[in-house]
Amino acid sequence: MRYNEFREALKIFTVFSIDDIRRVDTRFNVRRLVEWQEKGYIKKVIRGHYIFSNLKFNENVLFEIANKIYNPSYISFEMALSFYHMIPESVYGLTSATSRKTMIFKTKVGDFIYRTIKPRLLFGYKLVDHNGKRFKLAEPEKALLDYFYINTALKSENDFAEMRIGSDQYFTHVDENRLVAYLNEFRQKRLSKRVKSFMEYMKNAQY
Repeated sequence: MRYNEFREALKIFTVFSIDDIRRVDTRFNVRRLVEWQEKGYIKKVIRGHYIFSNLKFNENVLFEIANKIYNPSYISFEMALSFYHMIPESVYGLTSATSRKTMIFKTKVGDFIYRTIKPRLLFGYKLVDHNGKRFKLAEPEKALLDYFYINTALKSENDFAEMRIGSDQYFTHVDENRLVAYLNEFRQKRLSKRVKSFMEYMKNAQY
């Protein structure tokens, strides 16, 4: 397959894998990928996953790449909380929840961080459309619960204050009925106690 044919066949992909390539050309010689990287046509993100060199990056594109290179996963934790403007600081790396083992990929396009949650907890995310494509993003309630699930030391008012979640943004984005419903799905008494303490803290922070 010539590069122009390859480019046309895979132009719908933001990031493409060797499996994607094999679906359009079962006889594809992977040595061409090395050649095309050397010529600057494509770039490797991680082993087995590539992008075209002229890809224009923005947050949505990076979210889509994060979903694709380590699947199943969805954007969550600090990255999702930042997306909803619930925390003020910029976030290091694109943080995702996955049922696979914890992993960090440091790449030329960004750092992708995956934290493990139980397979039954892979819920509470939505599909976000952008330019005819989609990525999976935690709902605000699930991003918050995932964050508490991973950060087990969060339990006191001082801890909650250090999270720097503004009450205005919290009550704008978080449906507390959904938050409690999702919390019940975790089936963890300690987590439930910590999150309910946080909810009470946020209510008091309004005044």
